[in-house]
Amino acid sequence: MISDLGKVLDQVSREKGVEREVLIRTLEEAVRTAARKKLGHNYALEINFNDELGEIEIFGFKDVVEEVTDEHLEVSLEEAKKIDPEAEIGDSLGIKMDTDELGRIAAQSAKQVIMQRLREAERSMVFDDFKDRRGEIIHGIVQRFEKGAIVVNLGRVEAELPSKEQIPKENYKQGDRIRAYILDVKQFSRGPQIILSRTHPNLLSVLFESEVPEIAEGIVKIVQVAREPGSRAKIAVYSKDSDVDPVGACVGMKGSRVQAVVQELRGEKIDIVTWDLDPAKFICNALAPAEIIRVIVDEANQSMEVVVPDDQLSLAIGRRGQNVRLASKISGWNLDATSESDYNRALKDAYSSLLSVDGVGEATATNLYQQGFRSDKDVAGADIDELVQVKGISEDKAMKLIESAALNLKDKEENQEIEEKVKDEEESEEDMADGEE
Repeated sequence: MISDLGKVLDQVSREKGVEREVLIRTLEEAVRTAARKKLGHNYALEINFNDELGEIEIFGFKDVVEEVTDEHLEVSLEEAKKIDPEAEIGDSLGIKMDTDELGRIAAQSAKQVIMQRLREAERSMVFDDFKDRRGEIIHGIVQRFEKGAIVVNLGRVEAELPSKEQIPKENYKQGDRIRAYILDVKQFSRGPQIILSRTHPNLLSVLFESEVPEIAEGIVKIVQVAREPGSRAKIAVYSKDSDVDPVGACVGMKGSRVQAVVQELRGEKIDIVTWDLDPAKFICNALAPAEIIRVIVDEANQSMEVVVPDDQLSLAIGRRGQNVRLASKISGWNLDATSESDYNRALKDAYSSLLSVDGVGEATATNLYQQGFRSDKDVAGADIDELVQVKGISEDKAMKLIESAALNLKDKEENQEIEEKVKDEEESEEDMADGEE
């Protein structure tokens, strides 16, 4: 059935990348399965691959007995001595069987088992090869399209680029070369599934690492990346060496390094900003080229109010809020950009509201504002513990301020109700006058 397998095993091992020992074990198991199907289970079989002969050997073991009751498992002493003159009662004699006896069906069954085990071994090796490659960039060729996903040929295996991991408006056709980030590797019964991404922020990091030697050497470090794939990205960097400009290193001579990354991402604009330990300074860097006049930090809510000149508000916010949104992502702070005029107007209104509270002078109003209290409503809704944190306010004064602010609000509400009532009466009189006419 099977003969001279040595060369075949060597060839399959080279082509499929499967170890020879794995193939031999698979072959022995396949022949054992085929033999069981053909001969049944009333045999004591041993299957071995003879490397010298290059063939599979099947031995049926029988006990040497005086009287044979089961010819499949026993052999008479007389017959045993024909095979081995030194055989004695009680010995176990291995008799080599003719593999041709297994027949065509058994041979086909063995072939199926071999192919199945070979595929399993291949899948296992592919998974082992890729499971530790998450986070790498890999090259492939667009093979086909399935329900919006792109199937990429990586050589020995196919990978999937799901639609949600594709850059919007980026088009590929069959046969195109593609470069993508290995997002995940999963093992299924049908084989490993390799998930790729073109939208992941780390794709940008790895691309810069391949283009910028200072990053690969660890001199320049990428701290954070924020992307809106296909449109714009921000990357924050800093240098461990004071003599190396991190932004300049990433930009390269005449912008060569950053342009290489931009081209790979099909024109995605990239802002490279200097990271700073001071969050306020970092935000100023992240919002460049907009000029920042003032930054009001609210650490409790992890938020900042950024004040810019009136003519630069749109620059700071960016198209559809993109610039401030990316700056927020890259910094981890909630950002609110406002113009200088709006800020001054809000500041004036806030001071007026705070000064309307009995017991609040200019100094106290300033201290309250700096602690995040922007109106009499904020004071009325505050706890005593919150107010005593403000410079110059004791527990007694805090209680009086809360009461005063609450009365203030009540007066405002009553006045507003009166104004609305008067307005309604005036509108009613006007309607009556129009009706009489």
